[in-house]
Amino acid sequence: MQLKGKKILVTGGAGFIGSHLVDCLMQKDCCVRVMDNLANGKLENLKRYRDNSNFEFILGSVTNPSSVTKAVKGIDIVFHLACLGVRHSLKYPFINHRVNAEGTLLVLNKSYEAKVKKFIYCSSSEVYGTADFVPMPESHPTHPNTVYGASKLAGEAYVRTYYKTYGFKTVIIRPFNTYGPRSHYEQEAGEFIPRSIVRVLNNKPVLVFGNGLQTRDFTYVEDVAKGLVKAAECDNLIGLTLNLGSGFEISINKVAKMISKMMNLAIPKIKYLKSRPGDTLRLYADPTVFRRITGWKPMISFEEGILKTIQWFQSGHQKPSALFHQEKAVNWE
Repeated sequence: MQLKGKKILVTGGAGFIGSHLVDCLMQKDCCVRVMDNLANGKLENLKRYRDNSNFEFILGSVTNPSSVTKAVKGIDIVFHLACLGVRHSLKYPFINHRVNAEGTLLVLNKSYEAKVKKFIYCSSSEVYGTADFVPMPESHPTHPNTVYGASKLAGEAYVRTYYKTYGFKTVIIRPFNTYGPRSHYEQEAGEFIPRSIVRVLNNKPVLVFGNGLQTRDFTYVEDVAKGLVKAAECDNLIGLTLNLGSGFEISINKVAKMISKMMNLAIPKIKYLKSRPGDTLRLYADPTVFRRITGWKPMISFEEGILKTIQWFQSGHQKPSALFHQEKAVNWE
């Protein structure tokens, strides 16, 4: 499917991954509508499109039927990214479930009623829980450790039923860990890489929960966004569930040391704290199917991506002290 000229909705489009997806879609001359309640997203991420006639922003929640009905009207393709995160689910499980699972069902249903041509659901590698074996194909058991992972898996189940029961053209994408500019460092939304950069900028130790031997499969955000675009362009993916990852693993300890070295610390400052509840211990994607069908592959190496992320945080959009003020060490209590 050619996306040029298509009317596209991105839920959560003011957020980290969502705003980079919007960038890709605008570059392809799409007409893009974003719906976001700005719980985690920022209008600043979309400010370059404020006066663009091919861009529209709706302030609204995926749990509000009237907002969703308005958002999907006249839309060709929906990218559903709106969600609340892992740490949020530890403190607010019912709210997390409502947005991630029930919100997905509502957007899915309204999209089907509005005769949307294709629905792309952005799930998460958190549906797997800790790896039983690696690399992890799509057939790997799904045993999520948190309500977040469980709610994203519930969203997948709803998407599959709409494909199987109604023939609604859907694709489920499971991105593994995404990082890069605009990533969340604030409060309960904060993730390890951006939080570590913010802490080093403020001469504070990098915080590692547990022993730091946990591994992740990191992919640079622009590569993830391009992968999501591929999911919409490729009709051979309809009805499938696919991993989107780099196909390598690295320990949190190694990432902490890499960030410290790239930020010119001769000796890394690392502070070890007790393990996070529900922490996934190992993630390592097998993205073979997605790569084979779409030809997608990540273009930014992990080292290059870390450097780009550091440079973005150093670019002066906020003073380091202001960034640190928004960072919270234990961000699930």
